[in-house]
Amino acid sequence: MSSETLEKPKEIGAGRRAVDWIIDIFGRVGPLPVLLGGVFIYFAIATPTFATANNLTELAQRSVFLLLMAMGQMIVLVSGGFDLSVAAVVSFVSIVSAQVMLEVFVGSGNETLAILASLGMVILVGVGVGLVNGIGVAILKINAFIVTLAVATIVGGLTIIVSGGATVTGLPETFSRGLSSEGPLGISWMVYLTIPVVIAVYFLTNNSVYGSHLYALGDNPTAARIAGIRVNQTTILAYVLASVLIAYGAWLLTARIGSGQPTLGASYTMETITAAVIGGASLRGGRGTIIGVVLGVLFMQMLTNGMNLVKLDTNSQQIAIGVALLFAVLIDRLRDRARTYSAVRRRLALNS
Repeated sequence: MSSETLEKPKEIGAGRRAVDWIIDIFGRVGPLPVLLGGVFIYFAIATPTFATANNLTELAQRSVFLLLMAMGQMIVLVSGGFDLSVAAVVSFVSIVSAQVMLEVFVGSGNETLAILASLGMVILVGVGVGLVNGIGVAILKINAFIVTLAVATIVGGLTIIVSGGATVTGLPETFSRGLSSEGPLGISWMVYLTIPVVIAVYFLTNNSVYGSHLYALGDNPTAARIAGIRVNQTTILAYVLASVLIAYGAWLLTARIGSGQPTLGASYTMETITAAVIGGASLRGGRGTIIGVVLGVLFMQMLTNGMNLVKLDTNSQQIAIGVALLFAVLIDRLRDRARTYSAVRRRLALNS
């Protein structure tokens, strides 16, 4: 037997190990880090203003709205559902919070009181919408698609009734300009108002009993119920947390715009799902991380920002985002297969 024949099995074994390693890494991490690097390098070369400090600071500020909403969407996706009421909640919160703020400000002349009253209304709206969605899914056993779509339609109608289709202007300067202004290190105050929320949600999903119950529910609802997890309460709380995060993001977005608008955030439903799934959340539940969502949002915002800088028209941008959503769904399926393959391989290795 020749030396070439003796070495061939080793080469095949090494190649197989390399392929297995790549599949395992893909299942764990996905292609997002590579995509992020590729998008950044492309637009940095395509337009000289992309990689400047001013643009990256602006990019960070614009990311906070989608990040907050995408975290909410991720929580619902992990539970095994999804939320189609995002855009409607954004518009409703923008109008109602602006109206409350304006009324309190005109009545009291106190900007701080007006802002706090507005924030309180935002939380109430988030809790209310989340309870309706959660009860519909968990207690009434209605499909999440139907429940959240119905809520989106109802809330959208309420927005038009409450606003009369008009924009709410004249908001306090502290809110409309102060929150968008630069804080320490030249970073917007909106970023500082978002960071504690991201940290809190990270620890909630990764280091709490509720977080472990949430992932168990999304992975296998029947097994979760047998294990003693309160499935209904866990589901309802997931939708409440999601709506509160979405409402808070809408409130900051209203500050950024400087007025309450009845058509604000029309594209956010699709964008939150895209960002969460690109970031590793599974449409079948049980998987998703806050770090992944942060990376997914950065990818989406870099893509949008770069397309704006190269002066790509709005229709082409919508097509690009739609392609990104299809790509995210495809990657979700491929990652599931990669995880399954890696799990089977590990079991076979243990049994051999």
